[in-house]
Amino acid sequence: MQSAVTPESQAMDAPKQGIPVTIITGFLGSGKTTLLNHILTNQQGLKTAVLVNEFGEIGIDNELIVSTDENMVELNNGCICCTINSDLVDAVYKVLEREEKLDYLVVETTGLADPLPVALTFLGTELRDLTRLDSIITVVDAANYSLDLFNSQAAYSQIAYGDVIILNKADLVDEAALNELERKIGEVKEGARILRTTRSEVPLPLILSVGLFESDKYFDNVADEHEQHEHNHDHHDHDHDHSTCGHEHHDHDHEHHHHHSDHLENDGFTSLSFESDKPFSIRKFQYFLDNQLPTDVFRAKGIMWFDESPKRHIFHLCGKRFTMDDDEWKGKPKNQLVLIGQHLDSQTLLSQIENCLCLPSASRGKGFGK
Repeated sequence: MQSAVTPESQAMDAPKQGIPVTIITGFLGSGKTTLLNHILTNQQGLKTAVLVNEFGEIGIDNELIVSTDENMVELNNGCICCTINSDLVDAVYKVLEREEKLDYLVVETTGLADPLPVALTFLGTELRDLTRLDSIITVVDAANYSLDLFNSQAAYSQIAYGDVIILNKADLVDEAALNELERKIGEVKEGARILRTTRSEVPLPLILSVGLFESDKYFDNVADEHEQHEHNHDHHDHDHDHSTCGHEHHDHDHEHHHHHSDHLENDGFTSLSFESDKPFSIRKFQYFLDNQLPTDVFRAKGIMWFDESPKRHIFHLCGKRFTMDDDEWKGKPKNQLVLIGQHLDSQTLLSQIENCLCLPSASRGKGFGK
């Protein structure tokens, strides 16, 4: 089962308090700068730092600017924009050393860059304890992206390492061309999460994970400290095939299915949430991720309770990259899961998620999904 690239094993027990990082990559002219501007001007209640090679190119609205110095611009919505100059690590330290607490870090790569070295910078020893690589977003120019560019190693890497592929300028290309481009992208990355956009306008919860719980309040009563004491244990480290589902203390279970629209609906997306007082089976949830989760699910996040583990697990997925971090329960265990995507078959998804729950002891032996 695929999971996020993680640091070396000796740091597996280190507290996960790092600021989440999204890397934006894509060729020149694809719409990265437009996307960065979209992020900077549409943040609501979050303090985001954007690291760019030259912020003069972004053309930030002067009315948003509070202060500026040689390498940094501060906006009145709490966001800051900082130039990388020659050293990415120095730029990261520069924004992290500020007094204000940041919620998110976005890094733009150069148009001809392979995003992997940038990703490895955040997985290396210097920044590993301060940051957490959240996702790699690849912007593709649908109108000018020659299929021959797939012969370029950098272009190939941008697709191969992207968690979500934003197929931008989709309004300038006919359906047949878009389908062919998506087919080509799928050859480089099977099951790629591809998002068609115009002018890089994408709902921020699809690319920045912070808002799923803390900001958008998909659940009314989610504990607000679940990001504070995470530990970096990925899902596959807990993949022990125990069949001891159905402990007696689960008898009072019930499920709540919610369909939230909020601002996402205006952009053609839907969000779906699931809540249960019963634990999941690790094996069944792994099967769901590996075999049933549709490519149209771009983001997912949850507070997870597994029958095989006493820990509280914080689940986060972007594209096909996911992490599963450990924490201690601060209240009664339960499962809470949010999925965001397009064209979702809500009833099928809810049924598949429900099938991940542990069976009552009287139902054991009936097999998965029956």
